Amino acid sequence: MNGCPIDDHALQQLVAELEATPPRPHHSGLLETAGRALPGQPFRFALSRGGWYRPGGLIRASGERVADHLETWAEAELADCDGDMDAFIERHGDAGLLATRHSGRTHYFVAPYGPAPADFLQLEIEELHEVLDRRLFSGDDPPADLQELIDPLQPSTLEAHPVAPPHYRFRRLTDMRYVVVRLPAPVGQIHPLSRFLAEWAGSQVRSKTHFCDHWIVALREHQDRYRNPVLSASPVSLHARKLKPFHWDLEARGVEAASQLLAFDRAAGYPGAWYFHLVAGGLAPRDIATVLAGDLDAGFNYLREQDAKLLAEWMRAPYSA
Repeated sequence: MNGCPIDDHALQQLVAELEATPPRPHHSGLLETAGRALPGQPFRFALSRGGWYRPGGLIRASGERVADHLETWAEAELADCDGDMDAFIERHGDAGLLATRHSGRTHYFVAPYGPAPADFLQLEIEELHEVLDRRLFSGDDPPADLQELIDPLQPSTLEAHPVAPPHYRFRRLTDMRYVVVRLPAPVGQIHPLSRFLAEWAGSQVRSKTHFCDHWIVALREHQDRYRNPVLSASPVSLHARKLKPFHWDLEARGVEAASQLLAFDRAAGYPGAWYFHLVAGGLAPRDIATVLAGDLDAGFNYLREQDAKLLAEWMRAPYSA
């Protein structure tokens, strides 16, 4: 992909080696493989995001594999039946075919190489586990067309027993510095992630820790109506789970408000965390900006100077990264 720090040949070799590596606790084998391919760039695990599924293949009740990709197989078989769904059902109705799905998690690994917030590589790896999903179709309620065969409204579901060992699949390797310069923004404006990173660079946290110690960047590329590629990017906190118990008391003022901000920052592990989670983490309610600005106007000075500047700019032009 664009922004990959190695050439196509080296990337293809890396992908092959990563996907041949069996998943292990703490991803030790994968990190070792990545380290050999990118010497001097030691990756470390950052975050896992899961709970998603992808269509799988097709097997018989005996476990014999019929196809790796259900949709491709179904399209070919239906075409061989001249598009006649009744003929398709007659051909396969007694075969006891079972559809599978890939249960997936995406693992993020980071390797900082410079002091700027965007100076890091981000490696994204999917861990897929193929499990039983459903009977291909029921004789009592056969599909009417290809779409209903592939994605039925009322599937005959099965217990999700594994049908193959889990495996890794390469997703992308990105130099985040390159991504930031590609981010689209209207003329005279700055992309929210670019502003987020600039604010991080201007805050006191930069001297204490690297951006990728606390955040990864979720990337997505799609086509606009003119079929031009458009890149979207947003920060995702590594600490969202442990910060969930935090609750902000909007009635707090002065010393009490300062205490709550300090507690949040300590839990997150860096100063000013409350502000960055106000912008992107979703864990600090936006109403606190008005409360804190009111305290500043009233003469309270518990905010650090840099935090007060960030807050003032937010009040002038709020945004979401």
